Amino acid sequence: MSISKFSSTFARICAASAALLAPAVAFAQEAAPAAAAAAAAAPVPDKGDTAFMFISTILVLFMLVPGLALFYGGLVRTKNMLSVLMQCTMIGAVVMLIWVIYGYSFAFGGSDSPYWGGTAKMFLAGVSTATTAATFSKGVVIPEFIFMLFQMTFAAITPALIIGAFAERIKFSAAVLFCALWATFVYFPIAHMVWDSNGMLFKMGALDFAGGTVVHINAGIAGIVGALLVGKRTGYGKDMMAPHSMTLTMVGASMLWVGWFGFNAGSNLEASGGAMLATVNTFIATAAAIVSWSLVETLARGKASMLGGASGMVAGLVAITPAAGIAGPMGAIVMGLAVSPLCYFFVSVVKNKFGYDDTADVFGVHCVGGIFGAIATGVFASASLGGVGYVEGVTMGSQVVVQLTAVLTTIIWCGVGSAILYKIVDVVIGLRVSVEAEREGLDLATHGEAAYHS
Repeated sequence: MSISKFSSTFARICAASAALLAPAVAFAQEAAPAAAAAAAAAPVPDKGDTAFMFISTILVLFMLVPGLALFYGGLVRTKNMLSVLMQCTMIGAVVMLIWVIYGYSFAFGGSDSPYWGGTAKMFLAGVSTATTAATFSKGVVIPEFIFMLFQMTFAAITPALIIGAFAERIKFSAAVLFCALWATFVYFPIAHMVWDSNGMLFKMGALDFAGGTVVHINAGIAGIVGALLVGKRTGYGKDMMAPHSMTLTMVGASMLWVGWFGFNAGSNLEASGGAMLATVNTFIATAAAIVSWSLVETLARGKASMLGGASGMVAGLVAITPAAGIAGPMGAIVMGLAVSPLCYFFVSVVKNKFGYDDTADVFGVHCVGGIFGAIATGVFASASLGGVGYVEGVTMGSQVVVQLTAVLTTIIWCGVGSAILYKIVDVVIGLRVSVEAEREGLDLATHGEAAYHS
């Protein structure tokens, strides 16, 4: 082939190739800006929000250990102090492991089911330093790891709340096994129903800012069911069973209050005005409840006790939890003032009337206070009462009906599920320690050590 013919042929090949590649080049030129625009539009977590959620997560852990452990520990007798500390510690640790293995997926796995989140995120599949979780503001995200961890601390403390109802007579292994099962079959589904955008109660418009139904009613119902099925402490009503250390109970309650700012303000998921509203309400609702409980106790007994002050503190925290970022400050004060007389009536009158042995008044404070708070949230969300207001088309009456539906759903799901799980644990390993072990004290009988040495 001559040079001229080769050149001509090569030119034709190049021209044909250019014609074939032209659409691809044009597409690439068009796609490049689009890809760049998409990348630019993808929301990036704000470092301030991330730091805020990190601190909130650590504060909720502080609520569990040492806060809740010391609060409950001070309420039991000396011989059972370590057993309560160990139960809170081990339950928290076990649920944390369960959470990252399958709990996060069951609650927030992305399923469109109204009852559970599915299995897509088991073993944290697809969760990485690059993935994000949405907040309540459009276009604002936080790292998915910190959202997962924040929710993990809620999952860890909630079953630990239950053990206060039957402290001093439950087997250590039974408490841990029950709480692991309960988290799986009761807590994770309720968390999905209330807090996941695909959840049944979420879609109904139920308001639960930080866990009135998910945490407190849930734990309170499981607690009273457990207290009834496990039975009363040996010598209940006859032997002296006063708290062995109100000092430690006060320390634990104070730690709960401090940690609760992570619980309530952190549930805003952003370091914004909503988090500050939750902070204000967590201060003043609790303060009002302490004053209210002490006044009621003074009128009823003639003296205000430290146990009453600590009980009022927790009651106020429980009541404001579902409304923390929803009610206005004056509404929060009213909620705090109102919850203490209600809880006081249940722990001093109803409990004695029916004779059930709820060691740390989990039902009387957490369940009753949680029910009150959940319903009151529907009232004090009203903009006319200083709240953030209802979504379009919703009235106070219709919102309260939705709140009642969420409360009843939680009570039924938890009550039935808990009863079944207690029975399973009782059949497998038994719920109660022996009378001998109970009289000796669970510290020595179960753990072989004593909290105090003379």
